[in-house]
Amino acid sequence: MIALAPVAAAVIGSAFNIWYNGTQIAPLLNDPQWALFQKSVAIYNVAAYPVLIGFWLRRVWSIKPALERLSTGAAANDSVLARAQVRAINLPWSIVGIMGLGWALCIPALLLGLQQSADAVDRRVLFHLPTSVVISGLLTVTNAFFVVELLVGRLLFPVLFHDRSPADTPGAISLPLSRRNMLCAIAACVCPVLSLVLLEIADATSVSDFNWFMVFVSAFGISLGLFCSWMVSHHVVEPILELRNAAQKVAAGDLDVRIDLPRADEFGPLIDEFNEMVDGLRARRELRTRFGLHVGRRTAELILEQDPGQTGSQQDITVMFCDIRNFTARCSVTPADEVVPLLNRFLTVMVEAVEDRHGGTVNKFLGDGFMALFGIGEPDNDGQSHADAAVRAGLDMIARLRDLNAELSQGGLPELGIGIGIHSGCAIVGSMGSSERLEYTAIGDTVNVASRVEGLTKKVGHPLLVTAATAARLPQQIATRPLPAQPVKGQSEPVEIFAVEATGG
Repeated sequence: MIALAPVAAAVIGSAFNIWYNGTQIAPLLNDPQWALFQKSVAIYNVAAYPVLIGFWLRRVWSIKPALERLSTGAAANDSVLARAQVRAINLPWSIVGIMGLGWALCIPALLLGLQQSADAVDRRVLFHLPTSVVISGLLTVTNAFFVVELLVGRLLFPVLFHDRSPADTPGAISLPLSRRNMLCAIAACVCPVLSLVLLEIADATSVSDFNWFMVFVSAFGISLGLFCSWMVSHHVVEPILELRNAAQKVAAGDLDVRIDLPRADEFGPLIDEFNEMVDGLRARRELRTRFGLHVGRRTAELILEQDPGQTGSQQDITVMFCDIRNFTARCSVTPADEVVPLLNRFLTVMVEAVEDRHGGTVNKFLGDGFMALFGIGEPDNDGQSHADAAVRAGLDMIARLRDLNAELSQGGLPELGIGIGIHSGCAIVGSMGSSERLEYTAIGDTVNVASRVEGLTKKVGHPLLVTAATAARLPQQIATRPLPAQPVKGQSEPVEIFAVEATGG
């Protein structure tokens, strides 16, 4: 279909050329000259057009190998595919070049043919012949361009560009909308009117014989047509450019963009819907930000990504519990306006260590402590990575607490002490609660054991304890020291615990 597409345009141009030659050139030639002219036309068509058609078919068929492979589901070679994509986009320009060359060479070929006449050729033929060819060529190449471009976009683009945009193809030349509209004006307005003007000029024997009224009206019509084409192009291109620029800003993360371009045509609803889309994205970003302040950034992301119908899943994770030592007694003798800022300062430092530095998620705050989860939403990797991250986070928290205590001592305030308990194992993770209120958390024996181990830090006098399940997953670089097994509530057997040496973290 694409190979045959230029035929209709060629018929239109040839029909105009034949009509022009028969009505304007034939009367200027005698019978032998007219016969010589027709013979020159036939010889040129036989000699030139098969070559030009061969160039065109070769150009079209060069796309076929990549197209056939993609059509059957097979992968095409990258270089072959890239070449086919460029040639597909440039096919309209190829037909313009081939047809334009054919019509351009026609002028000297026919003039040379007429020079073989024994009689002198009317000088007006030297004007009419190029005029006929130029107008016919313009009609042909403009229509061929649009027909080929339409078929290429409908038939080739869906196959060749199924995973990328044609606009991003290097080496391809696409006709901008503004110039496309101008080309339409040339084909529909300039060519017919210009042909009438040239006919009038050719038939006049002197300047005084010109029909100047027709010339002025034609010039005005051509100018007005081109100006209207420019205005329509500007009217169409402006909102497209605004939408493209705004979309690029949104893609770069700028959600404060807004298109202020009131339109009463089809662009109006499109612009309004684009602005509403950006407003929705901005609201979603604000929701994510505010939501993240309450449940943690990672938890907020997991909740927003979660299937609403999903109730929970069993995952292998590491759970950490952290608590400030003797903070309840401290609150009873310290004013609230001092306790809350101190607690917020402590939690800010600890949350940064857990979430920003070691990839954990502070799941909930428990008064003067919190529960953190490591490994939620991650593929199972024998638990080594999230157990390691949890213990390193605990060591980091202890180190940061020393710096915080140094600042408190300088301010004359008593230092803080913490206890951290860590346990690894399977737990049920997901959104749980009532139909009106849910909480994204983890439940199960793993969570209970981690909480009990944190409580043992007071008994054994060590700030960071891990269970045997966690210790077995740690790399050798982290030093642990076994402690006597301790009975804990809810466990039939004493729990093996290990102290993590700060020097090993």
